Amino acid sequence: MKWHATTILSVRKGGTVAIGGDGQVTLGNQVVKADAVKIRKLLDGKVVVGFAGSAADGFALLERFETKLKDFPENVPRAAIELAKLWRTDRALRRLEAVLLIVDSRHSLMLSGSGDVIQPSDGLLATGSGGGFALAAARALIAHSSLSAAEIVRESLAIAGGIDIYTNTNVIVEELPCPSSS
Repeated sequence: MKWHATTILSVRKGGTVAIGGDGQVTLGNQVVKADAVKIRKLLDGKVVVGFAGSAADGFALLERFETKLKDFPENVPRAAIELAKLWRTDRALRRLEAVLLIVDSRHSLMLSGSGDVIQPSDGLLATGSGGGFALAAARALIAHSSLSAAEIVRESLAIAGGIDIYTNTNVIVEELPCPSSS
């Protein structure tokens, strides 16, 4: 049986960046946990990371990213790039199946096992089984509502939870202020 879990979404709007994730973990066709926490604050709350994929792999990558972040505390992109390089070259890490979404006041990044470190031009990132649904909802809400970044994350994850069987509506959202609006 294959584990399925999670939808993670990040939105940058109005001087704020918000990142949120649902709490569902599924094994085959059964929900085995509804309140998993897949969003973590790092560096005294200055950086927030969400992960999708295997929980053990996500936590392993989160720990390694935190180490890289301590090496480069004022440079989140550099910490992400250093982890991506390690992820691609380390024999054990190469087998990890997870994706990290990383935000701070200035950057939104997606980090994958294929060595990608992606910074979106529109300030929106999504991953996980319902990521496409959440991203589409967020784009529509940004274009056609006055909701805040956190409200868009909550509403978009609720929409994804109503469509994707591997996403629920037990959502955790974290926000950080940004120096300029997006």
